[in-house]
Amino acid sequence: MNDTLSQLAEVLEQRKQQTADKSYVASLYSKGLDTILKKIGEEATETVIAAKGDDKSQIVYEMADLWFHCMVLLAQQDLHPDDVLAELQRRFGLSGLEEKAGRKS
Repeated sequence: MNDTLSQLAEVLEQRKQQTADKSYVASLYSKGLDTILKKIGEEATETVIAAKGDDKSQIVYEMADLWFHCMVLLAQQDLHPDDVLAELQRRFGLSGLEEKAGRKS
């Protein structure tokens, strides 16, 4: 799985150098953070609707869109999926209540 995320992260970085008329991702970057966040919100809503419809293939499809747009956000913020994976690894083995209590406010 990490290979796919890393490969996609590399492509998203490359898209920063392309023009908005040649790349969907470049068009998101050029429109800015608010547009990227709006897309994440839309895809999250579509994922919830798919889950409520109990259609596993639609859930996977919408979740892929959601993850993709979250990765666009990571790249726009000069972050990498490995940063998120490291945070998940840090939390591994902790109870959710313990982890939440240990967060900085």
